[in-house]
Amino acid sequence: MNIGDRLNAAAEVAAQFIGQNKLEDALFVRGIFRAQHIRHGRVIWEEEFPNTVVTVGKNLMLDTLLAGSAYTVVGPYMGLISGTPTTAAADTMASHGGWTEVGGTNAPAYSSTRKTCVWSAASAGAKALSSALNFTFTGTGTVGGAFIVTGTGAVNTQDNTSGTLFSAGAFGTGNRGIIPTDQLNVSYSISV
Repeated sequence: MNIGDRLNAAAEVAAQFIGQNKLEDALFVRGIFRAQHIRHGRVIWEEEFPNTVVTVGKNLMLDTLLAGSAYTVVGPYMGLISGTPTTAAADTMASHGGWTEVGGTNAPAYSSTRKTCVWSAASAGAKALSSALNFTFTGTGTVGGAFIVTGTGAVNTQDNTSGTLFSAGAFGTGNRGIIPTDQLNVSYSISV
C-alpha cells in the first residue's frame, strides 16, 4: 500500500445551540368595533375602528377571571358616543371628558335603551358578539363612536353613569350625521 493511499477515518461534528432561556407570553387586549350606517334601506357607510380597553375595564376583567369566586355578568351593554370623541385609558362611566353618550339628553335620540351584548363562544383567543346590535334613530344629530359598560351597577338606561366602562372607541373617519329612521348596526370583537 502506498502512503498516499491511506484513508483517514476521523471526522469531526460540532453543534451549537443558541437560544433564550426564558419563555414569555405578552398578553394584549385588543377590541374592534364595526359599524354600518343604513339610510332608507341602503348601506351608506361602513367602518371598522379600534377602541381603548380602559384601565377600569381591564381591572374588572382580571379581578373577575383570576380572583373572583362568584361573579354574575351584568350586561354588558353597548351605547353610542356623540361629539368629536377622544377616548383615554383613564376614562370611567362617571368621568370621560372627551365624549358624551348619545340618546338620552344628547342628540340624536334612538329608540329603546342601550343594547345588550350577546356573545358567541370564545375561540382562538377571541370573543365576538353573536350578531350586530341595531340602533334606530328617532332624531337628528351626530354619532362619533361606541362604548361598552358592564359590572356591578351597570344598567341599560341611557345617560346612566353606573357600572364599569369596559371600552370606548371613536370612528376613525369622524362623526356621522344622523337623521330620523337611520340605523346603525354595531358589532364588537375582542382578542387577547
